[in-house]
Amino acid sequence: MNTIIQKTTKGHPVVSHEDWISASQKLLEAEKALTRHRDEVNQLRLNNPWELVEKEYTFKGPEGTMTLADLFDGRSQLIIYHFMFGPGWEEGCSGCSFVCDHIDAARQHFEHHDVSIAAVSRAPWNEFEPFKHRMGWTFRWVSSAENDFNYDFGASFRRSDLDAGSVFYNFKMQKLNGDEQPGLSSFFKDSDGKIYHSYSSYERGLDLLVGAYNWLDVAPLGRNETQGMDWMTFHDRYEEK
Repeated sequence: MNTIIQKTTKGHPVVSHEDWISASQKLLEAEKALTRHRDEVNQLRLNNPWELVEKEYTFKGPEGTMTLADLFDGRSQLIIYHFMFGPGWEEGCSGCSFVCDHIDAARQHFEHHDVSIAAVSRAPWNEFEPFKHRMGWTFRWVSSAENDFNYDFGASFRRSDLDAGSVFYNFKMQKLNGDEQPGLSSFFKDSDGKIYHSYSSYERGLDLLVGAYNWLDVAPLGRNETQGMDWMTFHDRYEEK
């Protein structure tokens, strides 16, 4: 049993170095178990069946009109982030922005490992392009305003469906208020040009994309939030808080 020398103002016990080592060894075993379980889940994800994408999707962006196949940019794998930016919005979702602040640093590596990425929103591209410039992002971001892509992949919902009751989001029926929700979908394109949908994730499944959370998880007070992201804002707004 640890011998408590004192308690800090945050209520944490202060113990001897020997007791601290003993407690840390127990924590390490739990962390190793988590790592092994994460490896198992990652393998389940790799083994998950795929579905053929049979519908044609056309997107608009500053480069002009692009198909879903074009977004692969010559690679065989594509990750799509469903960014919450609806028609008429003046700025994007702060949570989606938090996630997307991590893209450009990572993609300079995974784009050399046969993986492309693009964000997709329902707003016309000229409406979110100024916000993208403001955020300083350089990843590809295109509009699905003229197709059903975000609807088909479970990240956008028609107001009539929301008003009628529960909708299918994050693989279950649930009541939602907003017509835009966060999500991610992954695709594979084979040598014949066929495209397959391999994976989608929503809600807290997107936590793994947020590197800042991984840093906070090893800080003394952890994420230090009452509700998810309650402390966070756009990266150019912190000085205003």
